[in-house]
Amino acid sequence: MRLVLASASPRRAEILRNAGLPFLVLSSAVDETPIPGESPHDLVQRLAAAKAELVAARAVGPAIVVAADTIVTLEGAILGKPRTTQDARQMLEKLSGRTHSVLTGVTLIRLPDAERRQFVEVTQVHFTALSDQDIVRYLASGEAFDKAGAYAIQGMAGRFIPRIEGCYFNVVGLPLARLCRELADLGWSEDHQRPAVV
Repeated sequence: MRLVLASASPRRAEILRNAGLPFLVLSSAVDETPIPGESPHDLVQRLAAAKAELVAARAVGPAIVVAADTIVTLEGAILGKPRTTQDARQMLEKLSGRTHSVLTGVTLIRLPDAERRQFVEVTQVHFTALSDQDIVRYLASGEAFDKAGAYAIQGMAGRFIPRIEGCYFNVVGLPLARLCRELADLGWSEDHQRPAVV
């Protein structure tokens, strides 16, 4: 049974690769605009399901399709990917010295029977107070862009984060330990992916 990652995210692929999980990629693109009144929890769950369904319609079983969507929230407000340098600066100023939540919605669809699992993982991230120089230097690195909340915990921004509560990999974009439990529950085994040793 193949593992299919329904994402073009290099960070999610790296998590699976570093964990030694064999997989192939079939990217998916959906409209990520929130529905008015939609909660962050419902948003990531809906987007992960939409991505998984899009790829499941193109994939051939036996396989398990894995899709995810990650957002950063601060006091209920969603901080998406910054569109401009000023946008990124404002996000970092909001996060400075405060604790925010990172939510990742994950959907798994097993093919061909379409059995599915869905969950949302939440991690609390504590940011140290950032000086204006910290923000200027970080923005100059270019790392803030294409990242929810305008930062990457696995990169330079790690120096701003004294502690987290929850799964580190969830902040990167894919809650690995929970994902592995759900894969096992759906009958996936990496032993089936490797050639037999004689």
